[in-house]
Amino acid sequence: MRNLLLRLIYDGASYHGWQVQPNGITVQEALQNAVEKILGVRESVVGCSRTDAGVHANDFCCNIKTENDIDCYRLQGALNAVLPDDICVKSVKEVPLNFHARYNCVTKQYVYRVWNANYKNPFLVNRAWHYKNKLNEKFLNEQAQAYIGTHDFKAFCSAGSTVEDTVRTVKSFTVERNGEEVIFKVEADGFLYNMVRIMVGSLIEISENKIEKDKLNDIIESKDRTLAGRTAPPQGLYLNKVNYGED
Repeated sequence: MRNLLLRLIYDGASYHGWQVQPNGITVQEALQNAVEKILGVRESVVGCSRTDAGVHANDFCCNIKTENDIDCYRLQGALNAVLPDDICVKSVKEVPLNFHARYNCVTKQYVYRVWNANYKNPFLVNRAWHYKNKLNEKFLNEQAQAYIGTHDFKAFCSAGSTVEDTVRTVKSFTVERNGEEVIFKVEADGFLYNMVRIMVGSLIEISENKIEKDKLNDIIESKDRTLAGRTAPPQGLYLNKVNYGED
């Protein structure tokens, strides 16, 4: 038996998220279909995260256990030959049998992209949130520092989540501008359901004066979802980096 770690990059616009579900095609299903074509067996694919419908990934990790002795480089090329054009395998490597793409993860980094101009960018449709009102990225970066540290982020978790432990440690949170694009970047040891999108939505509502400035600490301490901001749209969110402590 072999355990293979695959790193993917994908555009999630056409998919109902990562995990297989009955109401639409998902990235996991597309990958399992490709693996079955190449290896002749429908192997189980374990993902590092459950990205939502419309969410993208610059670095999504998953592992597959197989009896097949195919070379890792050959498997990468073969999978890319049959996968849809919006999913690509960046690398394949053999890892210990007890490796788990989700549970062995040390930190994940997400990026949220906002196209901040009064005109749309046709090249970023379904790939960034078009927000017309001018954002002060330096002010938002200052406000975002309240997220850093170990906190109970229950106020930043969407209803319907079955997770009981809502404590997470945020390592960093930055807001930067690149021309007309504002980039929100956050790294943590784990994330709750819609956590990043609610964090971004709360910062946006601070910029709109719907949430008072310097109130994020109070919202975190409240553990009350109704006090946090709206959930930002999915198309601006990217799983950007998955860290297993080896780099």
